[in-house]
Amino acid sequence: MLVAAAVCPCPPLLVPEVASGAAPELDAVRAACADALGVLAAARPDRLLVVGPAGEEGLGTFPEGSRGSFRGFGVEVGVQLGRAGGSAPELPPSLAVAAWLLERVGWADAPVEGLGVREPLAAERCIEVGKEIAAGPDRVAMLVMGDASACRTLKAPGYLDERAEPFDAAVARALGAGDLSALKALDAGLAYELKASGRAPWQVLAGAAEGAGLSGTLLHESAPYGVGYLVAAWS
Repeated sequence: MLVAAAVCPCPPLLVPEVASGAAPELDAVRAACADALGVLAAARPDRLLVVGPAGEEGLGTFPEGSRGSFRGFGVEVGVQLGRAGGSAPELPPSLAVAAWLLERVGWADAPVEGLGVREPLAAERCIEVGKEIAAGPDRVAMLVMGDASACRTLKAPGYLDERAEPFDAAVARALGAGDLSALKALDAGLAYELKASGRAPWQVLAGAAEGAGLSGTLLHESAPYGVGYLVAAWS
């Protein structure tokens, strides 16, 4: 049973050591993410599942204790998902950012696991995965990582695309309202063209939230560097 969810962006720039001199520019995003994680803690879940974009096909699971780092971004910062030790696959960047956010707030409220969702995964499969997550008797909270479009300005990673701003606005409305139908209806092809890495994780959330009766609150919306960053909390 899904009892709460937080939606956060996943740029490695959220880690101040990666952002370096630009770190203060994302302080508002970091603060909103911390607020969203507070909603998860208040729900007192039995376990926390972190879902984020990862690679090109299928699904990947990451048990508690999985480690990641930001060495690929030029800094020696390591992270761990939850507190348990042990060997496990290295976390993809989106889940490494999630682990950093959880460490930042001192998460110790429930065991943590990770699920990497590959970019092209069809909406129907994402929704099915979400339903499977919520089907058990445990009180599950979800931390859902993913960016909106990366095509908001000429200097954005995907250059300027006039479809990006309305796409992001529609996602922001859906996340803020807890609108499951709108999230399920997101166009996977358009999301891919706009480099919106959050599409599949958001649709996993939509599947998991069916029948949960959660209401949403949009905590932050911005587009620094031409990339849409959205933070929301569902409870």
